[in-house]
Amino acid sequence: MHALDALGSPVRRQILKKLRTRPMSVQQLAQKFPVSRPAISRHLRVLEDAGLVESTSAGAKNLYAVRVEGFAQVREFLEVPFLVENVSAYAILPGAEMDEADFTAAVLEDADCGL
Repeated sequence: MHALDALGSPVRRQILKKLRTRPMSVQQLAQKFPVSRPAISRHLRVLEDAGLVESTSAGAKNLYAVRVEGFAQVREFLEVPFLVENVSAYAILPGAEMDEADFTAAVLEDADCGL
């Protein structure tokens, strides 16, 4: 599953916000949401399949933590393709100091995407 698809659920986004502070078990997360533990487990499975969280064994339970590397797909989607495809909307503004070609070159250089 693509990371953006996994982020489509408000519950999964809230789970990620909770996990930013520290790793948590399913039980700890379920206490913070008005849904069941099995529902939290399903959401975590989706996030894990998308590479956004990872689990580690801690005795009889698993602890889930944000996997920062998993957000690379999101960054790639938002940074280069979006800006390059919509370059004229951003580059040709009243008072803009660079033309469309200069803006595109600057975006690609900043992104270091090798295009």
